[in-house]
Amino acid sequence: MLNTLTIKQAAEGLRAKKFTAVELTKACLVRIEERNEELNAFISVNAEYALEAARRADERLAAGDNITMLTGIPYSVKDAICTKDLRSTGAGQILDNYIPSFQATVIDKLEQAGAVMLGKTNCDAFGHGASNENSMYGPVKHHLDQTKVSGGSSGGSAVSVADDMCIFSIAEDTGGSIRQPAAFCGIAGLRASYGRNSRYGIMPMASSFDTVGPMAKTTEDLAYIMEVMAGHDEKDATTVEEAVPTYSKELSSGIQGLKIGIPKEYFEIEGMQKEVREKIEEQLETLKKLGAELVPVSLPYTKYAISVYYILVPSEDSSNMARLDGIRYGVRSEGDSLIDVYANSRAHGFPEEVKRRIMVGTYALSAGYYDSYYRKAQKVRTKIIQDFDRVFDEVDVLVTPTSPFTAFGIGEKKDDTISMYLADVFAAPPAIAGLPALSVDAGADASGLPIGLQIIGPRLSEEVLFRVGHTLEKA
Repeated sequence: MLNTLTIKQAAEGLRAKKFTAVELTKACLVRIEERNEELNAFISVNAEYALEAARRADERLAAGDNITMLTGIPYSVKDAICTKDLRSTGAGQILDNYIPSFQATVIDKLEQAGAVMLGKTNCDAFGHGASNENSMYGPVKHHLDQTKVSGGSSGGSAVSVADDMCIFSIAEDTGGSIRQPAAFCGIAGLRASYGRNSRYGIMPMASSFDTVGPMAKTTEDLAYIMEVMAGHDEKDATTVEEAVPTYSKELSSGIQGLKIGIPKEYFEIEGMQKEVREKIEEQLETLKKLGAELVPVSLPYTKYAISVYYILVPSEDSSNMARLDGIRYGVRSEGDSLIDVYANSRAHGFPEEVKRRIMVGTYALSAGYYDSYYRKAQKVRTKIIQDFDRVFDEVDVLVTPTSPFTAFGIGEKKDDTISMYLADVFAAPPAIAGLPALSVDAGADASGLPIGLQIIGPRLSEEVLFRVGHTLEKA
């Protein structure tokens, strides 16, 4: 079936004229029609738009001009990423009717490469969550077991790839929103280095954490996507000007002599699922057999990462969410005064988790508590960054679990906020430090639910992460 192909397989088939971009796109649309009602991965599907893009891709392929690995390849986009003239809700009802007049730079780059956008995927509203239960359009269900969560916040993107509704997806990662659902769903997902990909056109959650990255069936596919989407953007002052490597050329270089750090703190977390530890340890032995050197290391400030994350992110969040007030755009509720309009619009347009983080962030930034919480958290953030800097003087990459457990039941942690926040315990530290991190499939537990392995590297070291991930997948 065409929709089950990887980017490499699909690109080779298109170039060999075994099938057309329109046929490939129709196969994905059929799969969406069959499965989306039960899985709830897509909020909006744009079949007419996608088929027109596919026709243009076929013309480009026929002409043999300016063809890329992504020409004619269907993909999905997390709904917290703006797309011009296409509904973009962020999975919050306050933006239920929002149609942007502009779009994200990364989407512009994909369109220029000839990729085919199928639609917008469901997510925790504005990125707030680790289970995709905080979407105001309902939770995304796991493609292997519909009683389980898909992971968050980019659960719709993960399921759309894992269930073969598209070939790849573009999502956003603040503290684990790409890697954790990728781990839960058994696919590959990359949090790029902060500044590697443009954030222009992304609905901001925490501006010093947010990154944009790809989700796909293999690490090799991620490399092809990053070659297109990465790079400096004049519209985003936080992007770096370093040249984008040809990531795919480095994939088969092997890992002989690579020093892989094993941070002890990531294997001492209370409540880690036994099968997760065992599968990661098996993968570490595989890496050792393939020529890597395993080096025990320590990151002592890891234990403070969740506390730091849930002070700094809500603080930035409360500022960013202020723009959503029902006045300038989006859905407006009625009220007897301006304050009533604000209050009613936000009360009906935001889910509980968004409101909770806005209140936490506003409290942490308030005059009486700024020094006690926000300033102190920023100091500890610096300590976490220094931890990583010190360790990367000794090793090339770190390998850890992506999540301490596999996908849990829908509703299982809904009323236990602290337990839910701990779902990001391994994903948050590299996000705090602005580092790249890759999640790849490491096997499954006894129930058949996927387990994710996380590879963390120094800033702008994506090509090394891809080498390790690709080597594991080939092994």
